[in-house]
Parts: sequence; C-alpha cells; structure tokens
Amino acid sequence: MAGILGVDVGGTFTDFMLLVDGRLTVFKRPSTPLDPSRAVLEGIAEMGAASTDSAHGIGEVVHGSTVATNAVLERKGARTGLINTAGLRDLLEIGRQSRPHLYDLEPHRTQPLVPRERRYEAGERVGSDGAVLRPLQPVDIERILDNAAADGVESLAISLLFSYLNPTHESSIAAAARSRGFQVSVSSELVPEYREYERASTTVLNAFLGPVVAGYVRDLESGLKRAGIRRLRVVQSDGGSAGASTIAARPVSTVLSGPAAGVAGAFAAARLAGFDQVITFDMGGTSTDVALCPGSILDRLDLEVGGLPLRMPAVDVHTVGAGGGSLARIDAGGALRVGPESAGAEPGPACYGRGDQPTVTDAQLVLGRLQAGHFLGGRMTLEPERALAALRRLGASSYDLAGAIIRVTNADMERAVRVISVERGYDPRDFTLVAFGGAGPLHGCDLAESLRIPRVLVPPWPGVLSAFGMVTAPVTRVYQRAVMRGIDADTAAETVRVIARLAEEVERDGRIELKREGYEAALLTARVSLDMRYAGQSFEIAVPFPHLGPLPEGEGGRDSRLLLGAGAIAEEFHRLHQQRYGHADAGRAVEVVNLRCMVIAQGHTPQLSPPQRRSGGVERARVALARQWYAPAGWCEAPVYERELLCADDWFSGPAVVAQMDATTAIPPRWNARVDGLGNILLEAPHH
Repeated sequence: MAGILGVDVGGTFTDFMLLVDGRLTVFKRPSTPLDPSRAVLEGIAEMGAASTDSAHGIGEVVHGSTVATNAVLERKGARTGLINTAGLRDLLEIGRQSRPHLYDLEPHRTQPLVPRERRYEAGERVGSDGAVLRPLQPVDIERILDNAAADGVESLAISLLFSYLNPTHESSIAAAARSRGFQVSVSSELVPEYREYERASTTVLNAFLGPVVAGYVRDLESGLKRAGIRRLRVVQSDGGSAGASTIAARPVSTVLSGPAAGVAGAFAAARLAGFDQVITFDMGGTSTDVALCPGSILDRLDLEVGGLPLRMPAVDVHTVGAGGGSLARIDAGGALRVGPESAGAEPGPACYGRGDQPTVTDAQLVLGRLQAGHFLGGRMTLEPERALAALRRLGASSYDLAGAIIRVTNADMERAVRVISVERGYDPRDFTLVAFGGAGPLHGCDLAESLRIPRVLVPPWPGVLSAFGMVTAPVTRVYQRAVMRGIDADTAAETVRVIARLAEEVERDGRIELKREGYEAALLTARVSLDMRYAGQSFEIAVPFPHLGPLPEGEGGRDSRLLLGAGAIAEEFHRLHQQRYGHADAGRAVEVVNLRCMVIAQGHTPQLSPPQRRSGGVERARVALARQWYAPAGWCEAPVYERELLCADDWFSGPAVVAQMDATTAIPPRWNARVDGLGNILLEAPHH
C-alpha cells in the first residue's frame, strides 16, 4: 500500500513523517531557503522511499508551505493591479483609519501591495440591496484592461462595492481579463462577505501571491511525479488541506499553513494521550507558535500578515519571533536582546559550523542541554567551542550569558502564552502544555514552571509533530455567504429558513466538488457556523448552526422547528459572548452576518503502536552522562537517555536529557518524567 508523507518546511529544518499501514517513520534535514522544494525532493530521496512500487513507497505528499508567508513578508510577489468601484481608488490606504500605536509621534503605515497608479476605477455601482444602480459598460472594461497591460500588470485583483450581494459586474471583468491572459482574483469568489476594506485587501493578497505560489506548487508537483508520487496536497490556514489546483487558485489560504498543522498535530497527539485541555507550544528555529485548545481547536477570521489585513478561516495561533536560531545581542542601552532576527538555516547557529553569531541553540549547547554527538541522530555533530566563542563576542561570562539568553527567550514565550490564556479568561493551571518543534522540549519545563502549568507532554516525535498534523489533515473546502439578517420575534423563523436553505446549497456544492476530486461520499461531512453579533457591534462570534432537516415549503413563520432553532442559536450566541467578553445581553437584538460551511473529507488516523515493555529498568536507555547548568542549582550531573530505548511505564527524575533524532528534551532538577502507554513523556512539576 502506498504511504502518505507529511512534509513541513521550516526556517531551519524540513521535517518528514511517513505513514504506511499505520506505521510512522520520521526524518529531518536542513531546509534550503532559496528553493524550499529542493529540501523536500532531496529529503524524499534520502529517505529512500520515492517509488510507489515499493511497499514503503509514497503515494501522496501533504505539504506545509511557508512560500506564501515569506512572499508577503519580503514583498516578493507578482506585479499586481486592483480594479474597484469608481470613488474607492484609495480604499487600501484609507483602511479603517485605525492607529495601532496611539502615541507614536512618527507613525509608519504599511504600504499597500498595489501602488495608486495600478489601481483602476470601474464606472459601475451596485447598491446595498444588490440592485444595479449604474451598469458596467464593456468599453470601460476594455479601457481598464488596456491600462493594466500597459502598466505591466501580471495579476489582477477585482473587488467591487457590494459584489458579495451581486457578483455580475465582477464576473464580467474577470472573464474579459482571463481571455487576455491576466491571472485574476475575484473577491466574490474568494470572500463573498461585507467589509469592503478587508475583502479588497484579501483579494489583493491572493493576486499578489498567485503566480509565486502557483509556480512553486507546479514545480514541486512535477518533481514529485518524476519521483513516482502521484498526488500533492497543501495544508491551509484552517488546518485542513487542498489539492494543488485549489491552492494555485487560492494561495492566500496558506499563509498560516505550517503553524496550523502544528496545532492540529499537537491536539491530535494530546487527545490520544487522554488530554483535551491543552496549550500547544511549537518552538522551531525562527519562531514560536502557541495556541489554546480548550477541548477543541479554536479558529479565527481576522488575521494580519506583514501589516496587511486578511479575512480567511485560520487556526487561532499566536506567534513570536523566538526560536532556536534567534540571535542574541546587546543593545545600545546595554540590555540583552534575543530575536526576532534569526540565523535561519544558512548559516545557522554558530555551533552548526558555518555561522559566528550567538543564538539560543548555542546557549543550550553551552549549558549542556544539547548533546553534540546526538544531534539529528548523529548525522550532524555540533561544535561546543564555536558556540562558546560566539557567546564571548558579546563581552560577558559565557555561562552566565547563556543562562540569561535562555531566561530572556522564555520570558518572550511566557508573554505569548499569557496572551492566549490569561488575557482571554483561561487559567494556564487548568491545561497541559504540549511541547514540540525542534526546540520546544528544551524549554517546555521552564515555561510550565513560570506559568504553573501542572504537566508537560512531549510526544514521541516532537521535532516533526507539524508533519504528523499534515499526515492526519483532512481535505477541506470552506464556503461562505452573506446573510445580514436579524433574529428577533418577528423575523426569527424566516431568518432561520433563509440560513438553512443557504447551508443546504453550499454543502451540496462542496460535496459535489470533493466527490469530483475522487473522495468517497460516505467519508464527507459538513460543519456549518454563523458569524453573529449584537446589532451595532463591529465584530462577530462564530456560532454552530444546528441541522434542522427538511423544511416545509411556503411561509415558515409558524413552523415550531424554525422558532426553536432561532432560540437555540441566539441562546448559544449569548453564552459564547459571555464566555469570551464576560458579559451578555439576552434582551438585545442579534444579527447574523455571514454563513460558513466547511465540507470535510476526513484524514487518516494512525494506529500508534505502544512502546514495548522490557526488563532491566530505565537504566537500559541511559547512554551517557552530561554536565548541565540550571539556575539556581548551578552545575549538576545529568544522565542522557536514548528516546528509542525508553519503554512504557519507565519513570525517572531530573536533571536529565532525553535525546532523539528530531529533538532533545531537557528535564530540570526535581521534575519527574514518566513514559505512558503510547510513548509520550509526561513531565510533572515538583509542586504538583
């Protein structure tokens, strides 16, 4: 049977996880930043599993891509033009007129991706009820496209006023532009909902990314086919995945591809271990991603990437610029700073043998928590003396400075966890911290100690857990429709009837599309939610929409099921508002703004084999002794355990190091470690 390979391209390493017949194989290699696909293809070749004729061959690759994110951050996208309604040419610059830094004397606004000279006004107008107030003239379309061609535009974004209610004008322009060879992004196809600024910004981002992402996906897909691999899927920001053709048309849906897969993988691993109240902590080479999962993975709609607003479903992840490759420096005031600048994969931390600037990884090596000969399963040897030399360049005692670098980094990550937990009304002490990523298990106990989180869970393959999330990622399609209707005593039943009909329509479309791509109808499910708010609010809350079954024809004002459905929806909205903001008003008018439907083709769930139980105790896994530094205990002797030799029910106390190919786990003094029946390491703090 052909396997499924999850591939996560990070800033420093590219991670692989292969699932064949329920068995998992992991691999890790340095990334190739100038051409991320090269690390993917070379890694597959190095794994020796590129032939589908083999029992261990790969039939499908599920890929987490940073191409879209990097293109936005570095402003390396297509030469883009924007067509909008006459009078809205400056919409991208006016925005919401918000001031992120209220007292900044010299504010700097993010420049739009499309300069003013490449924004074209269409002489048309659709009203707020969807009626055409000023028809679009064919001669106007030709004039705009002539100007765009003369300006060298490669990719066009089309976002007209109220097109989410009546898309005919956008469709006409799009058809003409495509016939002339432009790559086109249309707001009524991408994000058919109100908020003109966010809709236009999202459409521009999609157009800006289109040629870049489409070219990358096309080249990678060709390389995979040459290796005998027939299908490529790419993880989207909502944690689901989609085929190469869908991603090429909607590249903006991948801007949080990697972090979303990490959260999905961590939550799946935690639930298998019996924990569903978790905080995911993914520390890689360049950044750290944290997410709160109070029984489920939370999502959000309003994102910001590189200072630009984006309205797309995404896993609710908070990111800080702290990773193993984060650079340490002394600022002008004499204070120690760590990150957000990173050594990346090239040259990497000083101890990798090419760079000479001190990083968090160098500090961990100097403090004895990384083992020079056990890195990447022995395929890569670290250089402690080079790390020491890099730290000495900052002019302080190397060991004290290394400890300070770790404390500064931990403080940055602690603030990030507080943002997603304490600031939203959740107590971290009620959660389990899932530590993963190449550097997460090195910092997990320190972070849990400072936040009084009772336990840390380190999965069997922490360094490639995002790739595990990709292997298990379902195929998803998200559809949305504008509703803009109130739920009150007079309109409730009819509003619910309209919503139910819309839900039925978009769910049917989604099922047809996924069945056309080869997914079995029996494996498809749908999840419908409503964006709701109190009348007058400018933000919404996602509320699940219950399945009401077949509805009667004609007027629905007296249908009891519609009224009950309306009451249940409103009640759930009040409850969720109370939970998130600490207050609710059951007597206030409620509005439904948008409907969203996610159609899902369920992913694969590996049947994990528990580690064997062997005689001899935990000492059989002990392979070395390390000299480690921990404040305030100072230097101490710590055993080094080989992760693959640990068995179910093994337990030991810190200080200790657990080494494996994809990550290293550091266990401070007085912490207790236990291996559970699935091979996870459960770490518990002494005060618990």
